[in-house]
Amino acid sequence: MRLSFFLIIFLSSVITGDNLYIFKNEKDEARFNELIKDIRCPKCTSGSLASSNAPISEDLKLKIVQMINENKSNKEIKNYVASRFGEDSLYEPALNKNTYILWYSPFVFLIMAITLFLFRQK
Repeated sequence: MRLSFFLIIFLSSVITGDNLYIFKNEKDEARFNELIKDIRCPKCTSGSLASSNAPISEDLKLKIVQMINENKSNKEIKNYVASRFGEDSLYEPALNKNTYILWYSPFVFLIMAITLFLFRQK
């Protein structure tokens, strides 16, 4: 008797479960999944929105769904997130005067390492 009761409750919750995010088509859903991988959770230390269940992350995901359904571009969505939570909220920050060191320092170190290696051989 108890087992059948719990089985009925479980099946009713599975059958009546609804999607949390509603999209117009599968392309928009795929876009959403890519965007939440590219945006950091505002509360977590290093996780993406895709891996976070924090309340602020859930709110941001709903906002992203709303913007996708309003036909906003990925750039507009990322600009919104960056303006709201800062440039650090994007895994790939824009190239500007504040991020030159971030973008060009690997090349500088590579050139220095190659130069050091070449001069050391002689």
